[in-house]
Order: sequence, then C-alpha cells, then structure tokens
Amino acid sequence: MKTMSAREAKNAFGLMIDTARAEPVLIEKHGRGVVVVVSVEEYERLNSATAAAGSHSGGAPTGRADDRGGTKRA
Repeated sequence: MKTMSAREAKNAFGLMIDTARAEPVLIEKHGRGVVVVVSVEEYERLNSATAAAGSHSGGAPTGRADDRGGTKRA
C-alpha cells in the first residue's frame, strides 16, 4: 500500500488518483493514517463482500460520508 501525506495528496492529486487505481493509497495527517483511497472497482468488490457477509450474519449498519453530518459537495 502506498502512503502519502495529506499535503502530497493535495499537491499531486492526479498522481494519487492514478496510484489508487493500481493499489490502495493511505493518506496521513501528522504521521497518522486518516483515510484510504481505493479505486471504484476495489470499493465495489469490498462493498459486495461486506453485503454478502452481512446477509449471512444479520449485518451491521453501513455509514455513508453524507450521513455523518459533513458538508456535501456538488
């Protein structure tokens, strides 16, 4: 997994996107991981696996970024 600082990710956004299409990218702030950027394909694969596992075990609630009270962007 590639690691980038938040500043690097901001300043080289295109590179971060290109890298995330090949492998997950861990974004750090102040030396601590805060988010992982993954490709749409990887996200869908993980989401499908989670949904399949949830249907067998009763599942856990899933949260979405817009459900956390954050600012929505267009």
